[in-house]
Amino acid sequence: MPALFEPLKLRSLELQHRGWVSPMCQYSCDPDADPGVPNDWHLMHLGSFAAGGAALILAEASAVSPEGRISPRDAGLYNDAQAEAWQRITTFVHRHGAAGAKIGAQLAHAGRKASTWWPFSGKHGSVPVSDGGWTTVGPSPLAFEGYAAPAGMTAEQIQEVISDFAAAAVRAVEAGFDTVEIHGAHGYLLHQFQSPLANLRDDEWGGDETGRNRLMLAVVDAVRAVIPDSMPLLLRISATDWAEGGIDLPASVRLARQAAARGVDLIDVSSGGAVAHQSITPRPGYQTGFSAAIREEAGIPTGTVGLLTSAGQAEHAIATGQADAVLIARAALRDPHWWLRAAFELGHDIPWAPQYERALPRRTF
Repeated sequence: MPALFEPLKLRSLELQHRGWVSPMCQYSCDPDADPGVPNDWHLMHLGSFAAGGAALILAEASAVSPEGRISPRDAGLYNDAQAEAWQRITTFVHRHGAAGAKIGAQLAHAGRKASTWWPFSGKHGSVPVSDGGWTTVGPSPLAFEGYAAPAGMTAEQIQEVISDFAAAAVRAVEAGFDTVEIHGAHGYLLHQFQSPLANLRDDEWGGDETGRNRLMLAVVDAVRAVIPDSMPLLLRISATDWAEGGIDLPASVRLARQAAARGVDLIDVSSGGAVAHQSITPRPGYQTGFSAAIREEAGIPTGTVGLLTSAGQAEHAIATGQADAVLIARAALRDPHWWLRAAFELGHDIPWAPQYERALPRRTF
C-alpha cells in the first residue's frame, strides 16, 4: 500500500488515508443578507472534495467573531445561523464522501489583517467603515503594511477572544464537524501575538517568547476544554516568519511541544504571513522540511502544505517521514477528484462514489 493511502487515527477519528484538503477561503458569504453564513457555493466547493476521495476536508477559516473576519464576505461560527448552515454541509460530506470523508472546522481571528477587500473585488487594502468595514484589533497599534492600523487590544478584549474561540468550538461540535483546527498562522491574530514583528507589548501577553505564546496556548486550553476528549484538536502554525527578527523554526518546535502537552494532536505546518516584507521563494515542497523537523523534534504528528501538486510528491513526503498527512489546496481547485487520480497513479484503489463508478480507470487496456 502506498504510504499516502495508509489509514491514520487521531484520538477516535479514523481517517482512511493521509490526503487532506487545506482550508481555502472562498470569500463567498453574503455580507448584507447573511453575513458569515456559508451557502450553496460552500456546499458545492467542499462537497466536490468529498466525492473526489479526500479523507479529511478542512473547511475555510471561520471567524470566531464579526470583527475576526478577514473580509466582509468571510464565513463565521459566531452565531447559531452560521452553525446551522455549516451542519447542512457536514451532513452532505458524511453522506456522500467517497472515501468516508470527514470534515474539520478551522477557527480563526484575523486581527490586524481583518476588514480587507476580498481578492476578486478589484480593490486592495482595508475596507472603510462606510463600505462595510470595521476598526481592527491587534496585539499592538502596528499596521500590517498597506492596511489600516489596528487598535491595541486591552486585557479584557484578549479574554473575550479566548472565550470566542471556545464558543465557536462548541458550535463546531454541534454542527457535526469531526475535528477542530485553531488557525495560528499566516499573520492572523494568534500569530500576531506570537511574532515579535507584530507584538510590541510589555505586559503578560507580550515581551519574551513565553508571553508572546500565551494567547495561542490559552486558546488551545479553552478549545480543548469544550470539545469531546475523543475529538482531535489540530493547530496550524507558521514555522517561520521569513523575516529578520521574526519567528524561526526552533521557536516553532518549542511551541509545538507545549501545544502537544496541552492536548493538540497534530500540527498543521505552514509558514509566513506576519509581515509583507517577508523574503520567501516558494518552490515545490518548500515547507516539508519544517514539518519534518517539528515532527521529529517535538514528537507530534504533522501535516505539510505548500506547492504539493502531484501524487509522487505527496507519497514521498509521507514515505520519508516528513509528515503524517499532506494537505493540498490549489491542486484540489484544479482537480476536485485529485485523490481518486492519485490513488490510481500510485497503483492503489479507493472507493468511488457509485454515481461515478462508470468512470473508473482501467489498469489494462
